[in-house]
Amino acid sequence: RRVASKQSGSTGVCVQPATLILFDGILVKNKMFIYLSKKIAIPNSTKLKCISWNQQQGWIACGGEDGMLKVLKLDSQTGIEAHARGLAAPSNLSMNQTLEGHTGTVQVVRWNHFHQKLTTSDQYGLIIVWMLYKGSWYEEMINNRNKSVVRDMKWNADGERICIVYEDGAVIVGSVDGNRIWGKDLKSVNLAHAEWSPDGRSLLFGTTSSEVLIYDNQGIAVSKLKLQCLANVTGAYKLAGIQWYNGSEGFMEPDCPCLAVCFDNGRLQIMRHEVDENPVLVDTGMTVVSIGWNHCGSVLAIAGLQSSPLAPESMKECNVVQFYTPLGEHLRTLKVPGKQIHCCSWEGGSLRISLAVDSYIYFANVRPDYKWAYCTNTVVYAFTKPDKTDHFVMFWDVKNCEVRAKNVTHVLSVTACGDMCCLASRCNDVNGQNTVILCNAIGTPLDNRYIDMEPLYVAMSRTHIVAASREAIYVWQFKSPKKLTALELMQMSTKRGREGRDRLIHIDDIPSGAGDSGPIDFKRALSPTRDPICCVCLSDKMLVVGRESGTLHRYSLPLLALEMKHVANCRPDHISLNCNSTRLAIIDIAGVLSFFDFERTAAEGVSANAYGEHLKFERKDVWDMKWADDNPELFAMMEKTRMYIFRNLDPEEPVQCSGYICQFEDLQVRSVLLDEVMKDPDHPSRDSVIDMDVKSLRDTRELLQKVSIQDACQFIEDNPHPRLWRLLSETALDRLELDMADKAFVRCQDYQGIQFVKRLKRLDSEEKQLAEVAAYFKRFEEAERLYLDMDRRDLAVDLRMKLGDWFRVVQLVKTGGGAGDDSLLEQAWSAIGDYYADRQKWQHAVTYYQQGRNQERLAECYYMLEDYNGLEQMVHSLPDNYPLLSTIGRMFVTVGMCEQAVAAYVKVGEVKKAIDSCVHLNQWDQAVDLAKTSDGTEIDSLLAKYASYLLEKNRRLEAVELYRKANHHIDAARLLYELAKENADAHINPLRTKKLYVLAALQIESYHDQVRLKSSAMAAMSGDTKKGETVSALEGLLQEDIIGAADTKMLETAWKGAEAFHFWLLAQTQLYRGQREAAMITALHLRQYEDLLNPIDIYSLLALTCCNTKAFGTCSKAFIKLESLDVLSEEDREAYELLALDIFTRYSARDRSVSDTGLSSWDMTGEVDGGETKLPVCIVTGRAITDFQFWMCGTCKHRAYEGEIDSYNYCPLCHSPM
Repeated sequence: RRVASKQSGSTGVCVQPATLILFDGILVKNKMFIYLSKKIAIPNSTKLKCISWNQQQGWIACGGEDGMLKVLKLDSQTGIEAHARGLAAPSNLSMNQTLEGHTGTVQVVRWNHFHQKLTTSDQYGLIIVWMLYKGSWYEEMINNRNKSVVRDMKWNADGERICIVYEDGAVIVGSVDGNRIWGKDLKSVNLAHAEWSPDGRSLLFGTTSSEVLIYDNQGIAVSKLKLQCLANVTGAYKLAGIQWYNGSEGFMEPDCPCLAVCFDNGRLQIMRHEVDENPVLVDTGMTVVSIGWNHCGSVLAIAGLQSSPLAPESMKECNVVQFYTPLGEHLRTLKVPGKQIHCCSWEGGSLRISLAVDSYIYFANVRPDYKWAYCTNTVVYAFTKPDKTDHFVMFWDVKNCEVRAKNVTHVLSVTACGDMCCLASRCNDVNGQNTVILCNAIGTPLDNRYIDMEPLYVAMSRTHIVAASREAIYVWQFKSPKKLTALELMQMSTKRGREGRDRLIHIDDIPSGAGDSGPIDFKRALSPTRDPICCVCLSDKMLVVGRESGTLHRYSLPLLALEMKHVANCRPDHISLNCNSTRLAIIDIAGVLSFFDFERTAAEGVSANAYGEHLKFERKDVWDMKWADDNPELFAMMEKTRMYIFRNLDPEEPVQCSGYICQFEDLQVRSVLLDEVMKDPDHPSRDSVIDMDVKSLRDTRELLQKVSIQDACQFIEDNPHPRLWRLLSETALDRLELDMADKAFVRCQDYQGIQFVKRLKRLDSEEKQLAEVAAYFKRFEEAERLYLDMDRRDLAVDLRMKLGDWFRVVQLVKTGGGAGDDSLLEQAWSAIGDYYADRQKWQHAVTYYQQGRNQERLAECYYMLEDYNGLEQMVHSLPDNYPLLSTIGRMFVTVGMCEQAVAAYVKVGEVKKAIDSCVHLNQWDQAVDLAKTSDGTEIDSLLAKYASYLLEKNRRLEAVELYRKANHHIDAARLLYELAKENADAHINPLRTKKLYVLAALQIESYHDQVRLKSSAMAAMSGDTKKGETVSALEGLLQEDIIGAADTKMLETAWKGAEAFHFWLLAQTQLYRGQREAAMITALHLRQYEDLLNPIDIYSLLALTCCNTKAFGTCSKAFIKLESLDVLSEEDREAYELLALDIFTRYSARDRSVSDTGLSSWDMTGEVDGGETKLPVCIVTGRAITDFQFWMCGTCKHRAYEGEIDSYNYCPLCHSPM
């Protein structure tokens, strides 16, 4: 629990300093300024007792003695100048209606913001509900209990229910339509206050005995509120008010206190919820009569009486309103005239507060301390949203009307200088670090620092950022990324590079600037000091730090050496250095502006060691000021709702304005109406930025219009400024007084202007000079008209060409005539095409490129439009060897259009690129054809390279397809054989293995066909038939010799693998179909394929089929072969022996006779003539073919019985169509 106590300040309207408190270990700083702005007198001097401001529609209800009840409304005038909008706008009463119905003193007035109803009650307990009808207020309902006095009435957050409490303890809860929901009498309790919880589930009742009771929304007692603020309090006190902010506009930070309970003795307790064990406790030191939260729960206003700070022993009290944050930080104290203040109420946007004092209504304007800055035509401001916990930082480019939003966790401050800004924020991590982020004008983070101290005060120059806590100063020397070299950028990312540019000093240290730049120890920042820091400011060569005692520390930069300590005659709250760092502006805690001159020498009667002087100049009620960037004697300041511009401490005529000053440069002040911006921060309006001229600039403009240019020049000589000389030069140019314009350009150091005047003097006619001047001032229409009047259309065309206004160029060329117009038109059409192409309007660009005959950009547009037909037509229309064809070819390659790309490359004569494109797109047939028609010596190397790449990636089937398309059939067959063998060895999917062998054999057949065609071609070329046949045969033999031994075997036994797995599958199929004899015959053929099939599988299947057909002799031979295999394990061999013993002990090892089986000996052996001749085997049945007529496959040359093959449409072996 932290306690913040009130501190008294100096006299004036704002007498309370902006203090800092420690809340849960977090230092919190906030500022605001408030001043009285308007007073309305009540007729007949009727004393006011209560006031309430409708936060949505703006009506003000006030009640007082003798039944006086009024509804007022303040509306700002419309049609006024832009700078007088907002709080500066004059306001008048648009409604002033007296409501009659009460006879006694009106004590309570409450608005229902959602249903536009007003509820009032008087000292006799009469309650009236008023409604708006046709612009006036009328009675809607009346209620009088006639037993007690109404002490308080409150609507819940959504305006659907109202709670009415009577002094005798009666409580009534009713609906918005007047129906009673429930009522209850609290025995032995006198009630004084009531309040709803934000969710409407709880009710708080304040009693006259200073207790706060908690009930639910059905009237059931829950508990009592624990009042820790009354600890150790003696004497009589009573409850002054209960206010519970409903959170409709979000919270200042997560878990922010929102329930305020205040007593008339000045004790205040702010809680997060009704059972908060760690509330914020504040002793305001005043007699409290009323409290109220602003619309977003960030400020609590406490109205009452306070002893005079000048003579507290005199017991004279004055009316004051104190303002606190939800964390208990005291912001400001507003002193109010009058004898007795009774009530206060906030406006809807919290920019004004109304006060009921005696028979007057006072209005005070509030100037919030927004988190904002200005850099390079960009307003940077932070704000929150009700449904979000993070802050939103908006970068608003006021020149281009563009906004960019950035999410930042809990922004503490925003500052800027030049074209960069700095964001200080609090991190959410457990380390409690804070971060300082350097951004450019569009919100891009450029660099950042994490610091273990709270950056309460942040200032920035073009090279340094200073973040100060109450005790220490952290200085970060940054560099603009635009000026960094690659080596410096690399050093920035290292810890050593960062530490070398950062410094940390304690406010009580006396740094000499020669200290080391080692690692920063943030523990030094936690050392306490008796005189804390309260403000900082920064220039390129100086850092000034203000302390609460009024001491000013002046440090030199970049050495950070303490040069001098000065003493100001006030406690500074905001300080600012002028452009040459000779004078310091100070706004103290009371809003008084004064100046400290660093160059003044010691005054008379002052120690000779004292340098600098606090000037006697003072201005009150100042809440913002800004030095001119180009004149150390010029500054602008905001005093209440007026802007003053001072030259050497002499003021000009003020201007009504409530804007925050952004920039003062070139005799022009730019301000932004942040109050208007914050109403809709996501969509700021350019009308909220106001530019105002200083008096000398306005006077110079007026003189240039009314007197001679020589007299105006004399005035500028007496009041010199580059902006005035520039204005004089512009006027002199308009009048063609070139000597005066040249003089003015020299005085404002405008080299381009001097050169322009010299060029004007060389022109041969005054009309040309006038046209050039008009173009110089960007009056292009006028310049063109002058050129056309001189019959110099060519100059008008040149002007439009320089401006890039090619549409107008086309119009001018078409209306004129002469040589070279065609080329100029083509240039204009092409430029217009560029205009549309830059905006990605490709179809429009095509039209203009065609008219301009810009083939290069036309091809690009076709490509972007994916109009490949247009590109193809360009290939046909362009002449041979046109360089653009190569670019078009690349475009076709990127989209996979090989034929079109080849056509483009061939037409431009780049055949090698055409071949590369075919290879890239896997169009190997076309690549081979191109290589054959040209020098295709590299095709084999490219083919081998790509195939190697595919094999490395284990994409062997793609490599097979590559070889097949390139007619490298041997290489394709070799890969297929390898794949088939791997499948066979793995004993997986024999059907897939057969297919792989078939594909390999088909590649071999394709190779044979290729050799045969080549040989036939050579024979045809020889002319001699016999000689040609001989050459053909030799060519085939030589080709096979080149292939090699391994591949020769592959050529000779191309179909053997396919046969092996075909018969293997056939035998299995026949066995499962019950064709036992056929399965046995087919299995007998498998003995020829021991090199391709596993011998164990062959003889196991043979033994099984023979056993089924009772051919035990052949079965015995199969077992003998199995038991003799070397690859068989001992365990398996023993199992086979036991199985053979079991079979042949029952059956004799003899085959049945041929007559018994119905099979011939040829079926059993497949041989005739004693084994000298091998019979062909039917690929359908597996039997030997003995007929003279049979079917033969045209692809694989295998045979089958005609009767068996009739039911097939494809060859059973090679699957080719029959």
